Amino acid sequence: MADALIAITVLWGFVFIYAVMATMDFGAGFWSMIYFNREKTRATNIANRYLSPTWEVTNTFIVALVVAVYSLFPTAAYTFGTILLIPGSIILLLLALRSAFLVFSNIAIEYKKPLTYISGIAGILIPGLLISVLPITHGAYIDYTNETANLNLQKLFTSPNEYAFIGFAITSTLFLSSLLLADYSKASHEMEAYNVYMRDGRILGPISLVMAFLIMFTLKKEVPWIYDNMMDDLPLLLFSITFFFIAGIGLYFPSFFQKGVSGMPRLSVIAVTIQYLIASYVYGKAHLPYIIYPNITIESAFTDPNSFRAVFITYIIGFAILFPGFFYFWRLFMNDKKYLRQKS
Repeated sequence: MADALIAITVLWGFVFIYAVMATMDFGAGFWSMIYFNREKTRATNIANRYLSPTWEVTNTFIVALVVAVYSLFPTAAYTFGTILLIPGSIILLLLALRSAFLVFSNIAIEYKKPLTYISGIAGILIPGLLISVLPITHGAYIDYTNETANLNLQKLFTSPNEYAFIGFAITSTLFLSSLLLADYSKASHEMEAYNVYMRDGRILGPISLVMAFLIMFTLKKEVPWIYDNMMDDLPLLLFSITFFFIAGIGLYFPSFFQKGVSGMPRLSVIAVTIQYLIASYVYGKAHLPYIIYPNITIESAFTDPNSFRAVFITYIIGFAILFPGFFYFWRLFMNDKKYLRQKS
């Protein structure tokens, strides 16, 4: 059981890292579309400048996530491959479409506007479809025929809980990306874009919190076993909400480090990320021991212990090599003054 818990923690870690990074990436693409050709704000330039070096890095984590599922929980991977055939294919299609159009929008200048719109719309649909995996694992939308799992799409897409998750994914994507782009605009000394993104963050923050409460309300109605388990960790959930209010301080209070500037977006980004980390821990703990309720648990789906140890050591070595590189990339990205302040 201890090995299985370590394995599911590694997998959940990949999910969380990808969720945060992809949220910022997909949201930046959407804002690039929204503020296209609005020269007064230069908000699109900021979004494109952020997207340029990050979208390829972000996609490496979804590969790591898929490999982790197949290597650590092969039985669950087989079932996921069956029930996620249609939504998974749509996600892959949208990812390919967005990536291709994002590249072409910077090459085919005469078609830049439609390409930007298509990549922006595809990018905001992807988080909603990705988070659909969570309500699917609750088991209520899976039918079993001759011991083969099949996803009931009609039941899934008539569920209020599904739309609560989708709404939360989209609003959180836009909220977190607006905070990061505000911080990036501030570092780039693009104060008009900074004010635009701070305004967006102030609007979307309360909406994302409402969607989180809506998830809890629909979970209580449709998936009471997860709701009850989450209520066992109510103090942690309340503690996570305090970080939302810390994020609010970063949105509204004057900066301590720069006179005449309202807001501390970096504080908000850190606080919201911690809030999501705590809330995701509570949800993940409530989901245990099931990977897909009620038939697949972390124990029944777990790989051979010897194989797990070999894979786990490989992950440790891999991250020991990659993490300094990602950290160095981030430092360059946020501190290279020539890149931050380029005008085109």
